Amino acid sequence: MGTKQKGHSAEKLSVVFAVRVIEGGEQGFLDMYDQIRKSVAGTPGHIIERLGEPVDDSRQWVITSEWETPEHFFAWQQSEDHRALVAPLRKWVDSTQSLRFRVVKETTKETS
Repeated sequence: MGTKQKGHSAEKLSVVFAVRVIEGGEQGFLDMYDQIRKSVAGTPGHIIERLGEPVDDSRQWVITSEWETPEHFFAWQQSEDHRALVAPLRKWVDSTQSLRFRVVKETTKETS
């Protein structure tokens, strides 16, 4: 179920990917993230990506992305290119969690 925005159905998808970086692995993780980020930026349906750094010593980083539709994200996620691209990242993390949400409401400066 989508919300109506500017006369069309909006089915954006937000993805939250939490990763716990191994001790001492921050630079390796950041280097790999940069490679992945540049590749994802050109993927059809990709809108924006953000990297959140922990403010404590938890080593828990968060990558958030937004996609035009769930189908765009899942097409990218299930591709061989995606698997090959993210495989080296696993060297730098010891746990991951992925959450996906349809965007049903959002506030922007124009709507606030």
